[in-house]
Amino acid sequence: MAEITSSLEDYIEAVYNIFLAENKVKAVDVSRKLNVSRASTTEALQKLEQLELINYGYYGTISITEKGVEKAKEIIKKHKTLSIFFEKILGVNHDLAEKTACKIEHVIGDEILKKLEKHIKEYEK
Repeated sequence: MAEITSSLEDYIEAVYNIFLAENKVKAVDVSRKLNVSRASTTEALQKLEQLELINYGYYGTISITEKGVEKAKEIIKKHKTLSIFFEKILGVNHDLAEKTACKIEHVIGDEILKKLEKHIKEYEK
């Protein structure tokens, strides 16, 4: 799968989470969730469609493709792993752990992520 920008990762994650919560997604929902302009949202959704992560109709609902679900789950897994590590192992407060995880999820490599997951499992034994 082609690499996407951290901003587009935020959009695909938002689309996925909105879909899970509401069973439908509209551009305005994404715009509100990310607190960005409708123009920025439209541009991002068009890019996600070009990457075949979503199907986007200008006035209709947005559907997430299988490839999009896979990418969103990958991002969410990174976020959760980082957040757990910061909060449970390092003792960082929840809000800071979440904010930091959101920033790092876009740049962390698979090798480091796997080591963090292993460390968390060892810690929880």
